[in-house]
Amino acid sequence: MNTQLLIGAKETAASGGKTFDRLNPITGKCATRAAAASVEDANLAASTAAIAFPAWAEMGPSARRALLNKAADALEAKAAEFTSAMMEETGVTAAWAGFNVAFAASIVREAAAMTTQITGEIIPSDVPGLLALAIRQPVGVILGIAPWNAPVILGVRAIAMPLACGNTIVLKASELCPRVHCLIGQAFREAGFPDGVVNVVTNSASDAATIVEALIDHPAVKRINFTGSTRVGRIVAQRAARHLKPVLLELGGKAPLLVLEDADLDEAVKAAAFGAFMNQGQICMSTERIIVVDAVADVFVAKFAAKSASLIAGDPREGRTPLGAVVDRKTIETAKTLLDDALAKGAKCAAGGESSGVIMSACVVDHVTPEMKLYSEESFGPIVAIIRAKDEADAVRIANDTEFGLSAAVFSRDITRALMVAKRIQSGMCHINGSTVRDEAQMPFGVKASGYGRFGGKAVIAELTDLRWITIETRAGHFPI
Repeated sequence: MNTQLLIGAKETAASGGKTFDRLNPITGKCATRAAAASVEDANLAASTAAIAFPAWAEMGPSARRALLNKAADALEAKAAEFTSAMMEETGVTAAWAGFNVAFAASIVREAAAMTTQITGEIIPSDVPGLLALAIRQPVGVILGIAPWNAPVILGVRAIAMPLACGNTIVLKASELCPRVHCLIGQAFREAGFPDGVVNVVTNSASDAATIVEALIDHPAVKRINFTGSTRVGRIVAQRAARHLKPVLLELGGKAPLLVLEDADLDEAVKAAAFGAFMNQGQICMSTERIIVVDAVADVFVAKFAAKSASLIAGDPREGRTPLGAVVDRKTIETAKTLLDDALAKGAKCAAGGESSGVIMSACVVDHVTPEMKLYSEESFGPIVAIIRAKDEADAVRIANDTEFGLSAAVFSRDITRALMVAKRIQSGMCHINGSTVRDEAQMPFGVKASGYGRFGGKAVIAELTDLRWITIETRAGHFPI
């Protein structure tokens, strides 16, 4: 399957005809042959988006809403294509791919509903007769850099609200799922978006840094949003800072799920298993640390290990197992390194740990302590740490003992108590008696090294627009000179 760059009115090959191959992580065969953009191509995409910006910015909110709703329909119509592309490029299950498409469509519909919510205000002025307006206006071209792990959801999130706010887009696709991200661009084009409003650039892994730098540096690009690792997020932020360009970041996580002594353990087991192993643990909000108070630790671990042992991984093309493949062998190597290090330092493997190629069943590691890498390093794979705490205060201390702050959860039958614990946990979101993996298009999240700014809800409008002060003199002016 071949894909091209989406720039302006057409799909086009990269300059010089350069391509790269994305291999199927399971079979090793070519899943997609994609255009490998040059710096020249990246600059053309940004310039094209800049040319399209004035007309798109002037389009009324109802017209933008109508196009966004058509784009949501177009995404859903391509569900089979998205599912095939995701399975071939990233090794996921059909269920995860289908969820991606459905949720991405809801993101676009939420953005459509927001087009009339981009409002300003009248600010009282001390000058007699002066009408002072604070208005929000689109900023220009926005660069969206999306990852591979939830590629339809996060690719769409990178562009939907920027478009609703009147900005034009360059979507920098992931090298691991170029076809998926190009399908997003095609859906928006088929929905009737004007030429140049949505552009998609694909690039080889070897050229990634150069392409991203060129796009960040381009004078037409006014904002950057990035979802990915904390390591790369820091690089993106530093590059943008050279030009004083605002950046919206959603980065890594080491989400804790706290189980207090009065928790419903069966419910906690279900939520922890989903949070730790959905999409093979390759979700930014995945439960990476289960913090259990000593009073119920043995009982919880026994129940959780039994549940995890049932979460077998297999070839997602066969559709016979709850877990599929991970994205590459490096993920398996990372998980095995973390497991071996923990076991060597006294931890116990309560379930799983076996792997073959890019297939690894759910792995549970008990008695994890701070000197083990698994305690602090993001695994982003099907392995979870169980950390035992003395009591509630100790559990909160452990939960906050991380540089990350994306998501968290706490289980307790006492909701008032759980709410007080949730307020003490340093995370952008915290779910009481629920999974750490939870998202809705209208919800904001992310603090600490898990990023800054807000993607969801009305809060994102401030990230994607300029707030301007405009005055109107309604009386004759009085000046000292």
